[in-house]
Amino acid sequence: MRMMGLDYGSTTVGVAMSDVLGITSQPGETIVREKENHLRRTLAQIVKLIEDNDIRLIVLGRPVRMDGSDGTRVKKTEEFCEALKKRIDIPIVWQDERLTTVEADEILADMEIPRSERKKYIDSVAASIILRDYMNQKEK
Repeated sequence: MRMMGLDYGSTTVGVAMSDVLGITSQPGETIVREKENHLRRTLAQIVKLIEDNDIRLIVLGRPVRMDGSDGTRVKKTEEFCEALKKRIDIPIVWQDERLTTVEADEILADMEIPRSERKKYIDSVAASIILRDYMNQKEK
């Protein structure tokens, strides 16, 4: 089963996808929008990716605080989730995304991607980590 990981941010959505067997997670693209509440095109791009890649499950990062409580971004992410649910007919599950951006930055640094270039990739790498963590957790 092919899955998609999403890292929702105020002006970007990082996208990652699993392989067909649902074993590995690869970073995809980063969808960029000018303003946070301009979601129409963002949602359309995600729907197209779902259709083009036969995605059967969405794993959406939940931006909780380090103590596990809901952070300020949770409400916005929940609103995004509800908007996406209106456009698709596949399950969406939540995955804790604490420290995924930090880990993504470390991965990019290890790959010797210059700091000035990392913004292009960090959200999709974070989405890949969110998806990987979900798949690893599911295996246990």
